[in-house]
Amino acid sequence: MLNRRHLRIKILHILYAFYQDEERDVMKARKSLDHSVKKMHELYILLMLLIGSMQGFAIDRIEAGRKKHMPAPEDLHPNTKFVTNKPLRMLANSKKLQRVSEEMGIGWGQEQEMLRKVFRTLLEHEEYTEYMASEERGFRHDREYLIRMFRKHMISSELFQDNLEEQSIFWNDDLDLAASMVIKTIKSIRESAEDVELLPLWREDDDDKQFMATLFTETLAHAEENQALIVKAAENWEIERIALMDRILLKMALAEAKAFPSIPLKVTLNEYIELSKYYSTPKSSGFINGILDPLFKQMREAGEIVKIGRGLIE
Repeated sequence: MLNRRHLRIKILHILYAFYQDEERDVMKARKSLDHSVKKMHELYILLMLLIGSMQGFAIDRIEAGRKKHMPAPEDLHPNTKFVTNKPLRMLANSKKLQRVSEEMGIGWGQEQEMLRKVFRTLLEHEEYTEYMASEERGFRHDREYLIRMFRKHMISSELFQDNLEEQSIFWNDDLDLAASMVIKTIKSIRESAEDVELLPLWREDDDDKQFMATLFTETLAHAEENQALIVKAAENWEIERIALMDRILLKMALAEAKAFPSIPLKVTLNEYIELSKYYSTPKSSGFINGILDPLFKQMREAGEIVKIGRGLIE
């Protein structure tokens, strides 16, 4: 399930590419935005499949040990704690996950060797060895360690991240959110459940989907008038000297402040200051705050920004 911060990031990336493209095709940019959201959901499903695949490799390893010409005691009596981990088994055998991945036409079919290498390195990882050595048993214990192995090894593997980058330009930026969705899904698994409940891409009320569409459209529709406001507010700065990323952040913030009466100005201000810390220059957060804070106050007083709802009406 996408959150609004991530939607802002998606729009920011698409607009950055849009302003660097000489064509500046709005329809093309909108299609790219929709495509990037679709790829985000695909990544979530692929990460779920990644975890489930680890059980299959573990079973193969146990079977190979038993078939050795001269098996060692640990081959004949292997530690089966990992392969019997119930949340892992549920992911590996999930009919819902299989159905959704087939409907999307995605999977790890061509990347089995990469997955096998991720599994082999997992065997030497601290979280795995600690889990296998522990005498503690139980569903919560299994779930906790599965999450730790996923977060600290599976998706942190350089091999895995390199593979993601090759498959989609969107996925390295999407990995943290997709991983958080996977962890949320695993935490929601109940011992009595027959299958895993997958998170939808959008909430049923579709508020966030509408938020994305409106913010994208309004940012471009009012780009020139908002740029004029930025130029006026940045008295000692020529517009060309302001980093492109900062200009886009400012235009998005102004569009959001005017288009969404129910979002507090403080929320909008803080969101774009935070985004500037990750996606622009070291001094951008101070610059963004210095432009938006007084500008928001002026526009509020002039009636150009109107807020409705409890705690928003002054």
